[in-house]
Amino acid sequence: MFRRIAIAVIVTVVGMSVAAVAGARPRHQINPTPFSHAPCSVLDGQPCTPTYCSVFNHGPCIPEIDYPYGENLQLTIETVPPQDQAAKYQKPDHDLDTIGDLFAALRSCWLPPAADSAWQGMQMSVRFSFKRTGEIIASPRMTYATAGVSADTRAAYLKAINASLDACMPLKFTGGLGGALAGRPIAIRYVDNRELGKQAEKP
Repeated sequence: MFRRIAIAVIVTVVGMSVAAVAGARPRHQINPTPFSHAPCSVLDGQPCTPTYCSVFNHGPCIPEIDYPYGENLQLTIETVPPQDQAAKYQKPDHDLDTIGDLFAALRSCWLPPAADSAWQGMQMSVRFSFKRTGEIIASPRMTYATAGVSADTRAAYLKAINASLDACMPLKFTGGLGGALAGRPIAIRYVDNRELGKQAEKP
């Protein structure tokens, strides 16, 4: 009788131990990375982002999200737009809700210098940022100007750029776009492609 009780106790203890060990096994963790950004091979049939790491890193890595417009928002504005892009130079008739809306509004704002102070083929780039409210944080900073033109020509174009932007401010952003753009640098390249009959100046 005592022997049967002892065997029953041993079996019970062993069973409890096995259950405890089984319960202590690590559970399968769910990958928190969205499937669309999970690293994999280009030969895999599942949705994923093919990628690789450095030769010094033996494991897979997750790339930074590839925003369609890059970290800097970059835009080229031509004085005479191509015929097939005329619609992109029309200001939207609603609050700006997308990057495309923003670019269209900025294109529609551009008023180049008068022909007597302009220069054919002139290019100038400026850089600035917006507030959440659609206002420019500070005066646009010139980052590039066509080489060989006079200081007066550069000044005329920078004045025209500032005047064009001031006339359009503040832009009307939706809450989502304003939050996404606030403080983010924007670079605009202005190209004066009018037929003005002038050649580039020499330094």
